[in-house]
Amino acid sequence: MSRAEPIVYNPYLPGVRADPYPHYADLRREAPVHWSPAGFWVFSRYRDGTAILTDRSFAMTEPREWGNANAFEYESAAFERVIASLSRMMLFKNPPDHTRLRGLVSKAFTARAVEGLRGRVQEIVAELLSAVRGIGRMDLIADFAYPLPAMVIAEMLGVPAEDRDRFRSWSRDLAPTIDPMILPEQLERAAAAIDHFADYLGHLIAARRREPRADLLSAMIAAEEQGDKLSQDELVANTMLLLNAGHETTTNLIGNGTLALLRSPGELDRLRRDPALLPGAVEELLRYDSPVQMTGRTARSERRIGGATIEPGQQAVVLIGSANHDSVRFADPDRLDVRRGDDGHLSFGGGSHYCLGASLARLEGQIAIGAIVSKLPELRLAAEEPEWRETLTLRGLKSLPVEFQP
Repeated sequence: MSRAEPIVYNPYLPGVRADPYPHYADLRREAPVHWSPAGFWVFSRYRDGTAILTDRSFAMTEPREWGNANAFEYESAAFERVIASLSRMMLFKNPPDHTRLRGLVSKAFTARAVEGLRGRVQEIVAELLSAVRGIGRMDLIADFAYPLPAMVIAEMLGVPAEDRDRFRSWSRDLAPTIDPMILPEQLERAAAAIDHFADYLGHLIAARRREPRADLLSAMIAAEEQGDKLSQDELVANTMLLLNAGHETTTNLIGNGTLALLRSPGELDRLRRDPALLPGAVEELLRYDSPVQMTGRTARSERRIGGATIEPGQQAVVLIGSANHDSVRFADPDRLDVRRGDDGHLSFGGGSHYCLGASLARLEGQIAIGAIVSKLPELRLAAEEPEWRETLTLRGLKSLPVEFQP
């Protein structure tokens, strides 16, 4: 049967939030490259996504131009505060500013530096599981998947771990700001969250200026004072970014990954019997239900991708979740296979904006998933339909009730 109207990317269709992959399959089959009514190109195939993410002719889309924000004609103080903050973050910067900002923090995320965190990550995992193992049930998100990466990144930055519940709600209110479509009420909440974050971090930065410590925040302050052109506003914005990015995506990796394993009991049992599969299994979980579902770039010059001509200034949205399920690149992509051992997924992006914290996410994911598989006997879902968050770019669960043998 033919469709009455051409298919376009629509994350608001019934069922797409719970399971976007059938919609992605329709797009790859019928409209792998198309112009969205929201005002940007949409690319759903792996080869097109890879081409865009690694092509220097595509710049990171600036916050003011991302998606259809301007289509809503937001002329509010909230909109300006959100845009001003996002524009200072390295996530949205292009060279040379991106190179400068990323260079100030990259040493903390090298493979060697991250490996040095292994013992502490293992300690936190053990502490979190010891609190629930005798009970036989927990909300995997609230009790484990969120506090683990939040505690790790807080300790790296020098943010008191006991304050993580304060910045959790702020982080949740900020998450929609990286979506291509955002509602006015979401903007208001995001602006308020930025104000709270700025006030909190301003006091913390002032304290570190007076008494530096062996943490990443103190190192960033020292770099600023040595003339590396990191302003106070950039310091606040990028600390906010690291704090948020340092836990949001890894929380989703652990939550989405655990759910995927519970829905594929054969793969869960295989991983339980052969822990050596764990590193490859985490790559497969990243591919199978990516914590980041899309990213945007803007063409600097005319480019021809996937049969479409992208004019200078036009946006290209890469559906990472769809690219990771492209059968041209991944055999039988809708099947979870912990033996796949393929790290060619696009879940960490590509090019100069390849995820700074990829090594840390992998380490935390391997230790967390490994502990869940080995330490919680008879693990099972305690809810038929887990509830997903409303965000589009970040894909994650609000909660994941599970039960296990005490």
